[in-house]
Amino acid sequence: MNTLSQPLRPTVAVAGLSSPLEVGADQAPALAHGLGALLAEQGFDVVPLGAIDAPAEARAAGRLCAERHVDAIACVAASWFEDYLLVDMLEEHTVPVLLWSTPGMETGALCGSQQLTSYLKQLEWPYGCVFGPIEDPACVGLAQDYLLAAGLKSRLRRARIGLAGQRIGGMTHTAPNEFALKKAIGPRVVPLDVPVLLERAAEFTQEQTMPLWRELVGRAATSRVPVEDGRDSMGIYLALRETVAQEGLDALTVGCYPYLMGRVCIAGSLLADEGIPMACEGDVNGAVGQLMLQLLTGRPTHCTDWLNPLEDGTVIFTHCGSGSFSLAERQSDITLADVRLMGQGACALFPATPGPVTLLSLVGTGSGYQCALLEGEAVSTEMVFRGNPVRVRFARPVSELIDWIHAEGIGHHWMIGYGHVATAVRHWAAMAGPAVKLVEA
Repeated sequence: MNTLSQPLRPTVAVAGLSSPLEVGADQAPALAHGLGALLAEQGFDVVPLGAIDAPAEARAAGRLCAERHVDAIACVAASWFEDYLLVDMLEEHTVPVLLWSTPGMETGALCGSQQLTSYLKQLEWPYGCVFGPIEDPACVGLAQDYLLAAGLKSRLRRARIGLAGQRIGGMTHTAPNEFALKKAIGPRVVPLDVPVLLERAAEFTQEQTMPLWRELVGRAATSRVPVEDGRDSMGIYLALRETVAQEGLDALTVGCYPYLMGRVCIAGSLLADEGIPMACEGDVNGAVGQLMLQLLTGRPTHCTDWLNPLEDGTVIFTHCGSGSFSLAERQSDITLADVRLMGQGACALFPATPGPVTLLSLVGTGSGYQCALLEGEAVSTEMVFRGNPVRVRFARPVSELIDWIHAEGIGHHWMIGYGHVATAVRHWAAMAGPAVKLVEA
C-alpha cells in the first residue's frame, strides 16, 4: 500500500554569522558547512546559506529562505556579529531560529547570540539556543528537538483534518473550535458527508473487497468476523482512503459512537499503516494530537480513553480496537472480532507493545487551545479491556495525576505515541505562542 502522508523531514536553512573584524570570523564558512552536513545526517533537508557578515547578504539569504519555504533557520556564530544580520534575514521570511554559539574566549560568539536573543525576545520571534562545539552529541540532540518542533509547526499549518459526521453528544471537550484551531495550531477542518461515504463504500464490489479481507485475515492470528462484515469494513476503508486522497487529508476522525462502531475500526487500523491517523468518536482535537505524535515519532499512534488504574500504579488506556497491527506486542495475539457494546462489524483486538511513550490531550478553550503533556513507559499487559489496551507506568503517583487532570479540565481522551518527544512538544508550544497553553503534571 502506498504511503499517503510523508514523515516529518523539516527543511532548514543553515548560515554562519560573523563580523569581519572579529577573531574567528574566518571560520564562519567552515562552521556553516559543518553544521549543514551534521543536520543532513540527522535527516533534515538543508538549504546552505553560507557565511553572512553584511546586511545585503542577510537580505539575499532571507529571500532564498522564502523561495525554498524553509521551516527554520539554523545559524552558527563564529564570532561576535551584528544583531541586525538575522533580523534583516527574518524580515524576508519569519520562521523559528536556532542559534548555535561556538566556544572561544576571544571570538565573542556567545556575546553575539546573547545580544541577538535580547532583540528577538522583544520582537516575540521564536528562537532556541545551543552553546558548544557543533560535534557535541548533547548539543546535536538539543538542536534536533528544536528543529523538529519548527518542522511540526510548519506542517500543522498546512494540515487538513477530515471530520466525518459529528463529535459525540455528551463529549463536549472533543468539539473543535475551528477558528481557534486554525489560529493557534494551524489545521483546517474538512467536513465529510457520512451518507456519501457509506454509499461509496457500498459500491465496491466483492472482487475489490474480498482480496483485501483475506489478506487482513491472513495477518491476524484469529478471525471471528463474518465475511459480510469483513467486506463491509473493507468497503468503508476503500471509501475513506479514496476521500483522504481526494481531499488531501493528513488525519481524520469519524463520529462512530454508537451506530458506526465496528464498521470503521478496521479502516483506522489500515490507514494508520499508511501514515493517516484516524481518531475515534468525532474527536478532531484527538486527530490533531495523533498527527503531531506521528510526525514526531514516525510511527502509528493510539487513540485512547484514560481507564482504570491497576493496583501496581499503572493505568490502562484503550479504545475499541482500531490500532495499527504494528502496535501489537505479539502478532500472534491479534484477533479480528466484532465491536464491544454493539456486537457488530470488525475490530482488531490485541494488547499493545511496550516502550517509552508520550501522551497528548488537546482541548479547545475560550482563547485558544490547551495541550496536556505526559511521558511514561508502556509495559506488557493482558487483554484487560476488549480493544487495544496500553498499560502505562508514570513517574508520579496516579492519584496525583488524576487530581491534575480534574484540576486542569483535561478530559478523558489521550493520544499515545511511542518515544519520548516531550521536549519537541514543549518547543512547539512555545513557538505557537500564547494561544496554546501547555500543561504538565
